[in-house]
Amino acid sequence: MKVLALDSTALVASVALCEDGKLLGELTLNNGNTHSQTLLPMVEFLLKQFDMTPGDVDLFAATVGPGSFTGVRIGAATLKGLAFGTNKPCAAVSTLEALAYNLKDFDGLICPVMNARRKQVYTALFRASNGHLTRLMDDSAIAIAELDEKLREFDEPVRLCGDGYDITEELLTHPIIPVSERYRHQSAFSAAEVALQKHQNGDVGTDLNLSPVYLRLSQAERERAERQAVDTGI
Repeated sequence: MKVLALDSTALVASVALCEDGKLLGELTLNNGNTHSQTLLPMVEFLLKQFDMTPGDVDLFAATVGPGSFTGVRIGAATLKGLAFGTNKPCAAVSTLEALAYNLKDFDGLICPVMNARRKQVYTALFRASNGHLTRLMDDSAIAIAELDEKLREFDEPVRLCGDGYDITEELLTHPIIPVSERYRHQSAFSAAEVALQKHQNGDVGTDLNLSPVYLRLSQAERERAERQAVDTGI
C-alpha cells in the first residue's frame, strides 16, 4: 500500500511517501509558515522521483490539528485537492499523536506539546512500550501549569516533543528526559505510520469528510467574542 502523508500544522512542513510501511522518501522544511508556497511543490517533487501521480497513491493522510490555524487549513486543503477524484481513502491524523510517534521506540511517558501562546500548549499524553503507543490523555489545549499538575500523577520523568518543547521545558517542574532536536519536529513519516494503523482499524474516510481540528477559537474569533461580551455587558 502506497501512502502519501502531509504535515503543515506548525513551522515545519513535511511530506512523506511510503509503501507497505517502508519509507520511500521524506521532505522536511523548517523555514517558517510559508506552507502555501512550499507544500504542494514538495509533494510534486517527491511523487516525480518515483514516477508516480496522486492516482497511484492508495491512502492519503494529513495531520489535521491541533496547530497553527493557517497551517492546519493548508494541509487539509492540499490533501483534499490531491485526493479529489481518486476515490481513495483519506486518514485524518492527530498532530499530537504523530509527534508522539516520533518517540515510540523510547519506552516511557511521552508528552507532545505545541505552542498555543499565552503560556498554553496543545498537548496529549501517551505511554510507549516496545514500539507501541497507548493514549493516556485526549488532545487538549491547556495552560502549562495545568499540564504540570497532570504530570504529577505519574511518578516518572517524561519525554517532550513538538514546537512547544522549549517553553514547556522552561516552565515545567516535573522531571524531563532530554530529547534531541531531530525528534521534536513534525514528521510526515510518523503521520503515515499512524494513518496505516487507522486504515487497518477501518478508521478512514474520504476527501469530503476530512476536516481540521482546532481545539479552540482562533485569535480573531476570541477577540470578537471579547468585544461582543463588552458590548452586551456580559
